[in-house]
Amino acid sequence: MPSGREAVGSPARRVALAHRGEGSGPVVMLLHGGGPGCSSRLDFGPCLPHLPADRRHLLVDLAQYGDSAAAPFDDPALDFHVACLVGLLDDLALDQVDVVAQSLGGSVALNLAALHPARVGRIVLTGSQPVPSPSNDPGVAGEARARYYGGSGPSPAKMRELLASLEWYDAAGVPEATVQARFANSVTPWAMAVADGSGRGRAQDIGDRLPGIQHPTLWLWGAHDPFSSPAYAAAVAATMPRADIAVLANTAHHPQEERPYAYGRLVTEFLERKEER
Repeated sequence: MPSGREAVGSPARRVALAHRGEGSGPVVMLLHGGGPGCSSRLDFGPCLPHLPADRRHLLVDLAQYGDSAAAPFDDPALDFHVACLVGLLDDLALDQVDVVAQSLGGSVALNLAALHPARVGRIVLTGSQPVPSPSNDPGVAGEARARYYGGSGPSPAKMRELLASLEWYDAAGVPEATVQARFANSVTPWAMAVADGSGRGRAQDIGDRLPGIQHPTLWLWGAHDPFSSPAYAAAVAATMPRADIAVLANTAHHPQEERPYAYGRLVTEFLERKEER
């Protein structure tokens, strides 16, 4: 797995990101969510076989997640992650990529499209909250993180509870292998260094940037997402000139894991769609 571990770089490349590529063809970059232990391999592994077979899938771990070590930072979070991604794209000599992204990764993808529009083609995002809303409880994620890392500390049992209560609609369907892998990722030294939520950058509202994003975008949502409802996705998508929305029933925050075939089919149709006049 090609990866980078530089801790500090120029402002355009704060951290070199761990990544791996699978397949060949035009690149689809996959970006994971911000929950404890997330990585692109874990967030998108189940649906990878159902994504376009004629594409190269580039799985990237954002700073402080998966195999991307990174010290705590206090920059605006989405701008920081975009700077890291631009450095990676430059390293890989990739002029433009499509992006499929979960939660935090989707907000990063939108910010990348806003700040570096030529680097992005089409965007699919799921469960992302790039804009605050009165209908969403901003404390849900923080409280979940505090419960997970608080008390006696992280454990596989607490990870299963987190996945079952927030990320999956069918709690009985959470695979044990996912629980164990997410737990292992959640207790790396760099993950523990930011366990209390500090050092992960300052929150950003990029609502003022969304109307300028001209890229075809699909907001692909779980019908029972506890962080933000399909109504939120529809409202924010409506501020963008070329955004569609699709909702998958019987799924929560990670529909790509609960219904990988259906998710992959929608993503494939969207990425392969001919340009509309």
